[in-house]
Amino acid sequence: MSASLPGSRELPASRYDLNTYWGRVRQSAEISDPRMLFVSSSGLENAKRLVSAYKQGQIQSMTPELWHAKKVVDSTLHPDTGEPVFLPFRMSCFVLSNLVVTAGMLTPGLKTTGTLLWQIANQSLNVAINSANANKSTPLSLSSMAKSYCMAVSASCSVALGLNALVPRLKNITPNTRLILSRLVPFAAVSSASALNVFLMRGEEIRQGIDVYPVLSEEEKKKREITGEPVESLGKSKKAATLAVGETAISRVLNATPIMVLPPLILVRLEKMHWLKTRPRLVLPVNLGLILTTSLFALPLALGAFPQRETISADSLEPEFWGRGGQDGKVEFNRGM
Repeated sequence: MSASLPGSRELPASRYDLNTYWGRVRQSAEISDPRMLFVSSSGLENAKRLVSAYKQGQIQSMTPELWHAKKVVDSTLHPDTGEPVFLPFRMSCFVLSNLVVTAGMLTPGLKTTGTLLWQIANQSLNVAINSANANKSTPLSLSSMAKSYCMAVSASCSVALGLNALVPRLKNITPNTRLILSRLVPFAAVSSASALNVFLMRGEEIRQGIDVYPVLSEEEKKKREITGEPVESLGKSKKAATLAVGETAISRVLNATPIMVLPPLILVRLEKMHWLKTRPRLVLPVNLGLILTTSLFALPLALGAFPQRETISADSLEPEFWGRGGQDGKVEFNRGM
């Protein structure tokens, strides 16, 4: 993100009010905008030059062109490393990356092999996305990543296969209710495994802590613009890491809920209509269209649930941080996405 580029002057965090939910939703919609995937490497370099020029005082005010440059940078670069996130795992590619996998999991009438393969594919994608967008101040080792991946795959497959076996055995329910429950099995598997996946893939953050920084006042920001002095970390906090990982896990479930619930329920209703009964080849494109439409709206709504740059009281962390906060006794940290 823009914070990783050279220059001591900070850009405005957003053109929207990030203290409100809808402000964060609009900001998340910019970061997850699929159009950012079409920005070329030269376009990214130009955006980085514009942002750096502002941070170094060569551009005095925010312009539409500079806001667009910030959008390109924020949707492409990792806030901790300043390096581009691998393209398939960026939030701007999240909807497209998940489209095929989600459609596969929601395919009606999947057998055991199909269920296993699609759950494995989904958890593999989740591992890659969670790893690419995690807080990088405490990286996860390859061995820990492999163990976490195996546990997440085992959990999702166990839930999916267990519920698939349970639903047909349910008594005293109508065939229509049984059909709906069978279509919702992927939701239960994905929701539980998505939350577990985040905790497993970012468990090292909870065990070691993540960097926290004092919140600067406007006077301190202006002073640092002149001196060029960087903001030093106050240390690593395990409580901040637990909050960051927990909020990210909740946002993953919030994102999965409408995507895994609405399309299958709508499709059940549409499959009873004459026009779709007589055109079975349209089931797949209709399903893809429902998933894509739901995903485009659900992702920013879920990402906006919590701020990406979290601000909390230093006194709510470990004792070594008490009284060391910045403005109003607050500290901040990168939650990850």
